[in-house]
Amino acid sequence: MKEFFKRDNLWLGMGIGIVTPIIFYFLIQLITILVSKNGDLFRESTDQLLAICANLIPFRYYLVKLKADKTGRGVFVITFIMAMLFFYFNLQS
Repeated sequence: MKEFFKRDNLWLGMGIGIVTPIIFYFLIQLITILVSKNGDLFRESTDQLLAICANLIPFRYYLVKLKADKTGRGVFVITFIMAMLFFYFNLQS
């Protein structure tokens, strides 16, 4: 299993790019519930943006440490798409 995540594959990067923000979003929600009494520590858009920014961790890991350019590109593509969707849905005035 350890060798699976060290591959240089675009689809692996895209999968990691989708799963990482989902996990971080639910972790942020859990921490918010545990810390805050009413569950409103941050706005919903802030939680979403923090989850999207969590993709910087695997992105940097694959590009700098493993030199896996295709996997890093996959993470970047998904991060870019999520960022564009975030701005489209949250900045409509």
